[in-house]
Amino acid sequence: MIKKISLIAAFSAFAVNAHAHNAKEWDVVIYGGSSAAISAAVQVHRMGLDCVVVSPDTRIGGLTTGGLGQTDIGNKNAFGGIALEFYRDIAAWYRDENHWTHQRREDYLPEGQCAGTKGEDSMWTFEPSAALAVLEGWEKRDGLKIERGEKLDRGKGGVSVSNGRIVSFKTLSGRIFKGKMFIDATYEGDLMAAAGVSYTVGREDNSKYGETLSGCQRKQAIYHQFCKGVSAYVKPGDPSSGLLQGVMKDDGRADGTGDDYVQAYCFRMCLTDNPSNRIPFKKPSSYDEKAYELLFRQLTAKGESFYAAGHEWKLPWINSRMPNRKTDTNNRDGFSTDFVGMNWSWPEASYEEREKIFNAHLEYQRGLMWTLANHPRVPASVRKVFSRWGTCKDEFTDGPGDGWQSQLYVREARRMVGSYVMTEAHCRGKITADKPIAMAAYTMDSHHVRRIADKNGYVMNEGDVQVGRDEKGVKFPPYPIDYGSIIPKREECSNLLVPICMSASHIAFGSIRMEPVFFALGQAAGTAACQSIAAGCAVQDLPYDQLKDKLIKDGQILSLKTR
Repeated sequence: MIKKISLIAAFSAFAVNAHAHNAKEWDVVIYGGSSAAISAAVQVHRMGLDCVVVSPDTRIGGLTTGGLGQTDIGNKNAFGGIALEFYRDIAAWYRDENHWTHQRREDYLPEGQCAGTKGEDSMWTFEPSAALAVLEGWEKRDGLKIERGEKLDRGKGGVSVSNGRIVSFKTLSGRIFKGKMFIDATYEGDLMAAAGVSYTVGREDNSKYGETLSGCQRKQAIYHQFCKGVSAYVKPGDPSSGLLQGVMKDDGRADGTGDDYVQAYCFRMCLTDNPSNRIPFKKPSSYDEKAYELLFRQLTAKGESFYAAGHEWKLPWINSRMPNRKTDTNNRDGFSTDFVGMNWSWPEASYEEREKIFNAHLEYQRGLMWTLANHPRVPASVRKVFSRWGTCKDEFTDGPGDGWQSQLYVREARRMVGSYVMTEAHCRGKITADKPIAMAAYTMDSHHVRRIADKNGYVMNEGDVQVGRDEKGVKFPPYPIDYGSIIPKREECSNLLVPICMSASHIAFGSIRMEPVFFALGQAAGTAACQSIAAGCAVQDLPYDQLKDKLIKDGQILSLKTR
């Protein structure tokens, strides 16, 4: 029997190798369906080479089409090229009166960080369906080859590497994708990891890169926090009753100490208050009231009078208005849409494990929204506001149902440890990238990482960082991202570029990790891949001046001084 199994295994290996040998060799193979994947594909097409996008998801665009319509930009002037092209195409989409189905165009006003952008030639707020239409329009316009629903075989032999170069990779369906250059444009860095490239997960010690905002952060965690006196115990004030769900004992380590914990994920919900398009929040069949005990205590601590005026900015959500009476809804307050501490294993998890984590997040957030809209322990004034809202009948029809999406907001997963590491010093302008390929423009931003009981038995969230100004209150300007941060170390892989899970510390990535930046980094990766093929060189040996000239010619912003 052992000999028979060995023969079968040998034949299977022979068949796979033969298939790989006969597979079409693409110039560039892009793994992922994100904004970076699509911009990279567009750039490769424009440079005259052939490429294929192998997307593990059936819906392209990642978070850009997955609910994140209130674009985190910081400074719009930092973006040109394909990134700006996307936001200009969004503006063009909404200039068509036929696309205003639930609202008059003149009645929509952007708010929040996008306030005051109405009338510009670019538009930074949009419905998920509009973003999808634009990107699928690019796919048709450029004849992009996109293979949807093809997940990388992350097991042994799933990625073929020879002499420090990726030769091909296999998907779970058995298909082989062979290429000269590869781009990992996933939020998790699965191809990068399977190819044997160095990476890290979690928060470094501050001492690692001479930082102040990485590692454990209690003193910085002043936003999205619980009221003082909210007990962490099942029976308030009684340690013997045990800790509430989702709360862990504080380990007492010093701020700045590293760990392998990951900032919280959520779904960026697209909601509507239009009765004709609204799906009311439904109580999940698995609903567990105990999971929301901390919410009840937080609402009670603030008191009915706190919410009585009905101001939505006081409620546990950021409900940013999008066109057609829709929203991009994000986390706010001590207990909200972030499922704090329940995502730590996601970066390294198997597909089956990720599905479980995804479903746990989905059930948590569904239950949260039903609770806020219906539960009698929620103040009536809060219920009155939340019950007006629901998911949209005309959004995410390809998702798990009832207007919910299949894209979890993976804020951070693996991060490559490459030949150049972006750090807090870059964000503060104390170090400038030697080989800029794109700009970042956002505050250093980390969501909470864990929920702990302090020495008094009160619950607190830990890990949130929102720092965008220096000690004098001066806002940090946009800063360049170095080419070395999207390429592996020379000895590890010479034909791979990583525009999302790039080489950065936890806190620097917290600033870089925005969708316009990923569009820009995707363009840079596509450009570098094409030029490396033309030069017959490793990505590490590509002459930077050649890359720089092409990026500038194609509209990429590398410095606000030369814009």
